[in-house]
Amino acid sequence: MPSTWGKIFKVSTYGESHGVSVGVVIEGVPAGLPFPQDEIQKDLTRRRPGQNDLTTPRDEADIVIVESGVFEGKTTGSPILLKVNNKNTIGADYDEMAHVFRPSHADYTYSEKYGHRAHVGGGRSSVRETIGRVAAGGLARVILERELGIQTIGWVDSVGTIDSNLLELNYPSSRDQVDQFPTRCPDKNTNEKMEELIRKLRDEGDSVGGVVKAIVKNLPPGLGDPVYDKLDADLAKAILSISACKGFEVGSGFSGTRQTGSTHNDAFYVEADTGKVKTRTNYSGGIQGGISNGMDLVIRAAFKPTSTIKKEQNTVNDKNQETILKAKGRHDPCVLPRAVPIVEAVINLVLIDAYFYQRALQPKWFIKYANLDSIPNQ
Repeated sequence: MPSTWGKIFKVSTYGESHGVSVGVVIEGVPAGLPFPQDEIQKDLTRRRPGQNDLTTPRDEADIVIVESGVFEGKTTGSPILLKVNNKNTIGADYDEMAHVFRPSHADYTYSEKYGHRAHVGGGRSSVRETIGRVAAGGLARVILERELGIQTIGWVDSVGTIDSNLLELNYPSSRDQVDQFPTRCPDKNTNEKMEELIRKLRDEGDSVGGVVKAIVKNLPPGLGDPVYDKLDADLAKAILSISACKGFEVGSGFSGTRQTGSTHNDAFYVEADTGKVKTRTNYSGGIQGGISNGMDLVIRAAFKPTSTIKKEQNTVNDKNQETILKAKGRHDPCVLPRAVPIVEAVINLVLIDAYFYQRALQPKWFIKYANLDSIPNQ
């Protein structure tokens, strides 16, 4: 079961929803970097279940434990092992799902592929797997901020049919601004409507999906490689690998198909005060030819409604018999609020790997764009 991502900054996640622990092994981190354990914990806390009544009531503190690769507060260059122990597990909630497949869940496909599955909590298909990616993404985020000034901010752009309608001029300027709102939609009126809808469907035993939008600021040009390692292709694979994610867009995405070339093309110009090449518009979403162009990276990720709901559903069991399932257990009525830090994390994992690769490939690029004062042993 493949669980590794990256060419240089490699992450290998492990663990199941109701196992002893979940976590990640990170390879390719240079020695001598200050290890930001507090920042990693912040990201895990943003992802944790039980944050409020809009999320699953499973109560986990998700405290990160550093088991290797760090000494006296700095990285050693050896693999870094980060783990989080599972505490609040109730395996009995899933007894009825041992032989019955939840509609639109990975239960059936895992069973067909492997012939054996961990049915409690969904096992490896649970969103709890993303703890490892968020922990590694926290380290990546700090390195990218320190060395390139990159800032990644995600938010909930829509829930069901409720859209935020946030335009570029009022995109959130920080993650703290996003976190002021329970839904992580940084628009007061829209947030209230989303809260009302999520609570209504939760009380009815149902669920709802939506869209996460993210922007990456201060992304330098030159990250990403043709043909099969395009930055947008790597981002698409990473984001679509998140549980419940069913769609990905960069820049104008599908809406760009409704424009003509003359209106969709991003015209270049030279910024007067910096001398940098910029574009008047950003329909490309910061990527052209699979390589970043120096404009903001803008992506959208679509998440389906949570498949485990308390309403009765028609399904089948592992004996190919039709039956009815009314699921038990603790599940998010809407995954969107907790998906925001996960989307941010996988974006930063893609960017850190592209950065380290470009840094090794083109030393002149590295000298031009990196903050050398923040990097030890240069």
